[in-house]
Amino acid sequence: MQEGVMQRMWSSSHIAGGNAAYVEDMYERYLRDPNSVEVQWRDYFEKLPPVNGGGADVPHSTIQENFILMARQRQTTRPIQASSVSSDHERKQVQVLRLISAFRIRGHQQAVIDPLGVMKREEFPDLTLAYHGLSEADLDTDFQTSTLFIGKEHASLREIYDALKATYCEAIGVEYMHIPQTEERRWFQSRMESVRSRPEVGVEAKLHLLERLTAAEGLEKYLGTKFPGTKRFGLEGGESLIPMLDEIIQRSGSYGAKELVIGMAHRGRLNVLVNILGKKPGDLFDEFEGKKLVERGSGDVKYHQGFSSNVMTPGGEVHLALMFNPSHLEIVTPVVEGSVRARQDRRDDQVGNQVVPIALHGDAAFAGQGVVMETLQMSQTRAYKTGGTIHIIINNQVGFTTSFREDARSTEYCTDVAKMVGAPILHVNGDDPEAVQFATKLALDYRMEFHKDIVVDLVCYRRRGHNEADEPSATQPMMYSKIKTHTTTRDLYAQALLQQGVIADADNLALVESYRTALDNGEHVVKALVKEPNKELFVDWTPYLGHEWTARHDTRVAIGTLQALGQKLCEIPEGFVLQRQVSKIVEDRRKMAAGALPINWGCAELLAYASLLMEGSEVRITGQDVGRGTFSHRHAVFHNQKDGSTLINLTRLAEDQPRFQLWDSFLSEEAVLAFEYGYSATKPNSLVIWEAQFGDFANGAQVVIDQFITSGEHKWGRLCGLTMLLPHGYEGQGPEHSSARPERFLQLCAEHNIQVCVPTTPAQVFHMLRRQVLRPLRKPLVAFTPKSLLRHKLATSSLEELADGGFQTIIPDVDAHEASAITRMIMCSGKVYYDLLEKKRAGELNDTIIIRIEQLYPFPQDDLDELISSYPNLQDVVWCQEEPMNQGAWYCSQHHMRRSVAVHPNKSLSLRYAGRDASAAPACGYMSTHAQEQQQLVNDAFGV
Repeated sequence: MQEGVMQRMWSSSHIAGGNAAYVEDMYERYLRDPNSVEVQWRDYFEKLPPVNGGGADVPHSTIQENFILMARQRQTTRPIQASSVSSDHERKQVQVLRLISAFRIRGHQQAVIDPLGVMKREEFPDLTLAYHGLSEADLDTDFQTSTLFIGKEHASLREIYDALKATYCEAIGVEYMHIPQTEERRWFQSRMESVRSRPEVGVEAKLHLLERLTAAEGLEKYLGTKFPGTKRFGLEGGESLIPMLDEIIQRSGSYGAKELVIGMAHRGRLNVLVNILGKKPGDLFDEFEGKKLVERGSGDVKYHQGFSSNVMTPGGEVHLALMFNPSHLEIVTPVVEGSVRARQDRRDDQVGNQVVPIALHGDAAFAGQGVVMETLQMSQTRAYKTGGTIHIIINNQVGFTTSFREDARSTEYCTDVAKMVGAPILHVNGDDPEAVQFATKLALDYRMEFHKDIVVDLVCYRRRGHNEADEPSATQPMMYSKIKTHTTTRDLYAQALLQQGVIADADNLALVESYRTALDNGEHVVKALVKEPNKELFVDWTPYLGHEWTARHDTRVAIGTLQALGQKLCEIPEGFVLQRQVSKIVEDRRKMAAGALPINWGCAELLAYASLLMEGSEVRITGQDVGRGTFSHRHAVFHNQKDGSTLINLTRLAEDQPRFQLWDSFLSEEAVLAFEYGYSATKPNSLVIWEAQFGDFANGAQVVIDQFITSGEHKWGRLCGLTMLLPHGYEGQGPEHSSARPERFLQLCAEHNIQVCVPTTPAQVFHMLRRQVLRPLRKPLVAFTPKSLLRHKLATSSLEELADGGFQTIIPDVDAHEASAITRMIMCSGKVYYDLLEKKRAGELNDTIIIRIEQLYPFPQDDLDELISSYPNLQDVVWCQEEPMNQGAWYCSQHHMRRSVAVHPNKSLSLRYAGRDASAAPACGYMSTHAQEQQQLVNDAFGV
């Protein structure tokens, strides 16, 4: 800082106005980065006395007070106006500023946010007058506030203190001072302090709140009477959720939103379905009575069901989608984000104003589930951001039977995890509907203004147990003794409106009766529901429905087109400097495109993407290393060695080409794979790929695989064309990086739910990827891709194989043989084929053929039957695999192979296994042992 500026600051007569803001801003910069301020100021800030809590929670006005004290000490060396620090009033002025800052930081810790009063609230002395050197004798003294929240330049301490308590310590407790951006903090101060966190609510709005609470309570009472003891995970105690969601939807519509995507677990789900999305009550009652509602598939329990509808808002028609969700609580949140991103991409909504994600959480799950942290972490990344998510915590203050504070978490609030991304947090008393409405408006307005995540903590309670069959007082006796005598939210608000003269007793009773009558009649109870929705607001899946499984599809591309695309992919602008090895890869690809070199894996893969783009299909690829490829085979992103800029030729094929997205993901599997599932299940006309760095990394996303990818269609009728690329193969890299666990996927295979492929040539991956989009069937594809084969001298293809071929479910032996001379057939999948081929050719074992089963599911039974039958003199049929016997395809697929063996004319023919012995680990950790095992299984296959 310039010496003159320092002198002016020291000689100021008041800590107010522009100087206060100047010092405060500088202090904020210091808190974030001490090196960002001049050394003189850094010395001052480092000597500041601590305030309760320390760290970034030190009130900024502390610097102002300390600044004056230090200025006094410097009077001998730096002249200061005598009046600047001499008066007691000025000293107290600084303490008032400090008091204001303390309330902004800690007021939420004294807010009355718990309807039951069971939340233990610690006393913080820095929210008292005495802590700041003030007393009741100062209450009628006027002070400058240096803020706009009083509405005038001077106010008495009484006015200031009362305003602070009303704003920060009533039914809403707000945490926003941890936000790094000054603009956002001041936005909250302006919105809250100007109305003391309780704006006036008109009569019409009050009546609407009561009507929504009546609906929320009415459904729960109706279901409790009609289906007593049946699980419904009711909303009793948290009924304010219904007016909250109603406000979000209507206000989003006024902002111009066209779609809202909602994810939630069980609590209150049935209420949201009926009272927000407009599900017909009669359909819900049928589910309670156990009636089968779907012709095909297993179906799912009622509190896992999704739903979609259109409602009318002040801004027009809005499409609502409640995502299907299993009992893995928080796993739906990244699925919502993926679906939202897909909808935004469809609308070219780059800001995120047209599609809004809403995630509803339980308090215990939000604090305890790691996928919450992963999803928050993706919120501002380029690959996964959706313009901000509104997170709503239905805070029952208990997790099943786990105490909400002592055992459910290690922090004061269940929402503390959201602070890691600087998300503001609004804690609100669920028994105060008007406070809930104000918090909801704040949350949505913040999201639309700053396009970041925000959390609303709806502090409520659970009137019954975890489900209606539980007796909660067995584990929470003190809490439930209060709940039993606690008046419902709806009745509390009705009593308040009766006292205000807003309604009469007759009106109150009429509301209750009219809602119950609507339920009795099976009528829709959402008045804003659009009976004939605008179909342009949502995705049309009709072209992808009703297709039977077909193994083959025309995936050919004219050779001239492939050559042109191949050259286009290798265009490097003048001045763009490639790294030396990458330059060699590009030069080789030019030769491949010209037909001078065989096509390798990376080239074939990029040609698949390029051809799909030119044919009108979008492509999205994410994973932890997808730009380069973990094994450096892809290099779809070039990096300029001079300035670090990047070049993606797949985005530069033509001016009007479809969108191509390729993103290196952050280090997550569960949330990222769930996101891509949500994206793929919303955008059927795109090739959506998630690639694991190593195939076994998919272990970290097993919930997504089990609950969504392999079973979503069967449970919920939800189609999905997601592709998973899982590097797999035994190269001696130890147990953790050998196996992508094909046995786990094969065990999940049934009813043509997914595709499991093991391509071994560049042509195969080319046609496999193209088939995934061009065929109208939408099934998830699990592809076990290679590592060492990416550059294997035999794992190549010709341009003609890409241009004229197709995906082969089984690849017969590549060597020419007389069928009658063949006595041994070795079946295999994946990399081991090349080890077997090398052994066969080296030993000139011409009585043996090696066939590759490239699609393990749906198993190509007819193709294998036909192939085996064409060799009449077979004496030995072998399945050879690299994986241990209890892993790989052996246990899950041998019955298919035995069925084909059984149709052979030689009735004594049987199927033999060649591979590693059963093992608890996927592979050994020593290269010498690996090599010995590999040689042994190859020898076993040939009967050596």
